[in-house]
Amino acid sequence: MKQVLSNYSASISELKKNPTALLKDAEGSPVAILNHNTPAAYFVPAETYEWMMERLEDYELAQIVQERTQEKDQAITVSLDEL
Repeated sequence: MKQVLSNYSASISELKKNPTALLKDAEGSPVAILNHNTPAAYFVPAETYEWMMERLEDYELAQIVQERTQEKDQAITVSLDEL
């Protein structure tokens, strides 16, 4: 059985009946949507999803910065006047 990564869960049938109530009951937390007691999806409010995407973008940018700092010995010195 897969681990459920949420404090709230609901069946697909419950999701179909009243998705707004699920979001309200979860108070901004993700809701694991279960199919035969196995997570099939996670249902999150738009605000939570947007926050997650921003954090993911920040993480990816931090990875790029870390990679580029390791290439510092290949950098070319340029003065602002030359630009």
